[in-house]
Amino acid sequence: MNLTVNLTNNSYEIVIEKGILAKAGEQISKVFKGRKIVVITDENVFKYYGESLKKSLEHSSFSVENIVLEPGEKTKGFSSLLGIYNKLSDLSITRSDLIIALGGGVIGDLAGFVASTYLRGIEFVQIPTSLLAQVDSSVGGKVAVDLESGKNLVGNFYHPLQVLIDPTVLNTLSDKFFYDGLAEVIKYGAIRDENLFSELLEFKDKAELLEHIEEIIYRCVDIKRDFVERDEKDKGDRMLLNFGHTLGHAIEKYFDFDVYTHGEAVAIGMYYICKLGENKGLTKVGTSKMIKDILVKYNIPWKVDNLKIGDLLSTINRDKKNLNGSLNIILLDVIGKSKIHKTTLNIFEDLDLEER
Repeated sequence: MNLTVNLTNNSYEIVIEKGILAKAGEQISKVFKGRKIVVITDENVFKYYGESLKKSLEHSSFSVENIVLEPGEKTKGFSSLLGIYNKLSDLSITRSDLIIALGGGVIGDLAGFVASTYLRGIEFVQIPTSLLAQVDSSVGGKVAVDLESGKNLVGNFYHPLQVLIDPTVLNTLSDKFFYDGLAEVIKYGAIRDENLFSELLEFKDKAELLEHIEEIIYRCVDIKRDFVERDEKDKGDRMLLNFGHTLGHAIEKYFDFDVYTHGEAVAIGMYYICKLGENKGLTKVGTSKMIKDILVKYNIPWKVDNLKIGDLLSTINRDKKNLNGSLNIILLDVIGKSKIHKTTLNIFEDLDLEER
């Protein structure tokens, strides 16, 4: 299954195919004519796929070096950059060389940001290895690092040369991180594809879901492709992709990225933002229950205990959708239909996180 993101200056192909990681060298040869490649990855992913990728690249006559980082969101901090830049300098990387981001959302964001800034920009390829990265973060050109005050606050729009998605790598994901990514799949159903949402509710178990995973990835990526082509710089409808993220990012930050994964925090954010929408008469009553039911089905957290909305307001105030004094929050009318609602921070003040 192939898709093309058609942009004015940076069109690129997304290839979704089981086993494609072992053929990465052949695929990358189609878009990259240099010889030297640096793979940026983390220890967990490298253990499973580092040697396989290197073998494939070397078979296509590429010279390969690896930069292997600690796993986890904290690696995406701004402080990680200096060590990576120095390593690239030690390896004599030039603008004719290539970076590959081999990993989940953290590695994709970090390696992409490094590629966008080192030597004012060198080319890179995304090979996402988590469900979250495959359905969402590897596509669309958003790259970023975190500051202590919030997530993704230093970043860029910088598109890859190519995205290679191998669904078989999901077999080595723990259930926790598989369902972390599934939260983003649920998001796509909630904002744009009611049929996808319904199908997820109907699958008997994870095994049945995995039988359909290629098509699920394709449908999510196709939705994102459409948004990106129409709104590359995230100033209009593309913001709909951030459903659940305003509260989710704030929850991640409040717990110092130690308690909830990104997908889990977004899932909780989706539930609470639907409750808020219902309370304001902006979302059909019962929508939050549908969100809760699908999250419970897949053992994804839907609530957070011992937290008050006031604890999150300062982080929400720094949200990137806060424009010209208005905060753009993403609400659902109903499952499958979403909207951007212009408001202010005050809308959150009476949101009760203990409300059930």
